[in-house]
Amino acid sequence: MHAIRPVGRGASARKYDLLTALGAHALAQPKAEQRRVLRLMTLITARYNWGRDELAVGQREIAAMWSVDERTVKREMAQLRARGWLLVKRQGARGRVTEYRLGIDRMLTDTQPAWASVGPDFALRMGAGDAPDQVVPLPVKGDVPPPDLTSGTEWVLAQALLHAQDAGSYASWLRALKRVERAGGRLTLRAPSRFHAAYVQTHLASRILAACQEVDEDVAEIRIVD
Repeated sequence: MHAIRPVGRGASARKYDLLTALGAHALAQPKAEQRRVLRLMTLITARYNWGRDELAVGQREIAAMWSVDERTVKREMAQLRARGWLLVKRQGARGRVTEYRLGIDRMLTDTQPAWASVGPDFALRMGAGDAPDQVVPLPVKGDVPPPDLTSGTEWVLAQALLHAQDAGSYASWLRALKRVERAGGRLTLRAPSRFHAAYVQTHLASRILAACQEVDEDVAEIRIVD
C-alpha cells in the first residue's frame, strides 16, 4: 500500500492522494458519512500542520468552521478518534487544546475500496493495482511454524493471522518483531535492525495494523523501532 507521509520529497502529491482517497470514499457513502468526511477534509485543508504532522485547533474554532455547535464538534471528533483517523499526540489541559495527528494507515485501509472509482492509475499508485508485490520474502528453509499463542497478546494473535496469510513474509520479516509496549491505541514493535524496521514500516505496516485490528479493534497505530 502507498506510504503517505506528510513531509519529504513528493509530499505535496501524497497529500492530494490522501484527500482524493477520502473524497472518493465519502461520495460512495450515506449522507451522514459524507458530511463527517467533508468536515475532516475541511479541517485538514485549513488547519493541519503537515510539517509538524499536527492538528491543534480549539473546539470553538472548529464549530465555526463547520457551522455547528461545540457539542457536535465533540461528538464528531470522538467518532474520528474511535475509527483511528485522528490520533491524540498530546491531551488538552486548561489553556491548551488537544493536539492530534492523522491516522493515515487506517484512513488508507478504510478508503481502499473506493480507489478504483478514481481510476486504475490512482489505484496502482496507491498500491491496490496489479503492480508486482513489493514485499520481498527472504529464502526460508523448511516449514515455517506458526507462532506460539500462549501469551495471548494482540501481537501474537495478529502474527498467527499474518502467518496464515503469507508464511514466507511472516518468516522473513514479521516473526522477528518483538512486542515492546502498548500505550492506548499504539502498539510498539521492535525489529532486529534499522534496515529491518525501515523495510517493515514501508512495506508491511498497513498489513500489520489490519491484522492487529482483526484481533483488537482498539489498536489504532503501529510503531516499529529498532
